[in-house]
Amino acid sequence: MAGITDADFLNSVIHFGFDVATLGGYNLDLPTIKASKKIIERGRKEFCFPEHFIFSHIKNEANKIKKYNNVSVSVNLRSTTPQPIIDVSKINNVDIVEINCHCRQPEFLDINCGQNMLLRKDLKEFISIVCDNAESKVFVKIRANVKGVDDLEIANIIDEAGADYLHIDAMKKGVSDADYELLSKICDSVDIPVIGNNSINSELKILKMLETGVSGFSIARALISKNLDFDITNF
Repeated sequence: MAGITDADFLNSVIHFGFDVATLGGYNLDLPTIKASKKIIERGRKEFCFPEHFIFSHIKNEANKIKKYNNVSVSVNLRSTTPQPIIDVSKINNVDIVEINCHCRQPEFLDINCGQNMLLRKDLKEFISIVCDNAESKVFVKIRANVKGVDDLEIANIIDEAGADYLHIDAMKKGVSDADYELLSKICDSVDIPVIGNNSINSELKILKMLETGVSGFSIARALISKNLDFDITNF
């Protein structure tokens, strides 16, 4: 979420009308934690916690949100294997685990994580294992228009694997707006609800996104100032 993902920040913006607050992305296993350390070394501020501490941190952050707000808590997660994500789903006050098939930092791509999850032959199996064993809802967040990826095929794989929602960063190279055409095609192609994301900074763009058939939308960067100049409760 644009680099700001902690409970204190989320508690300060939920009042704008959101019904889901997303923590993370967090790194759950040794390969993703090592990758995150490399990112920090080159100056990026990414969350990195030791394996033995990350689960208690997520629990504390989820509790802080639930203490003050009646919203669903989602946690965006990176892991090279399904089990750590399943473990997070069992944490009290975590309503949604979101599998990160979205991040494009090269350190994560090198370990077949982030958006390179979309190129993994075991993607359907990975998601299915999480869905079959999770004690929360399971969302999958993907980045659109990744080289070598058939977006419609991936959307259907995620649907067939049993995910509850598909969350799409509808990014399109060279365009400073969401790929609304692709969102429409995906919404027509899958049975699960779709959440649209990318470049929402006005009521007009919310309307354009909702016209694609998405069931909801997510906002990150427009919230950083904590002063939205448009009303999301109208939608």
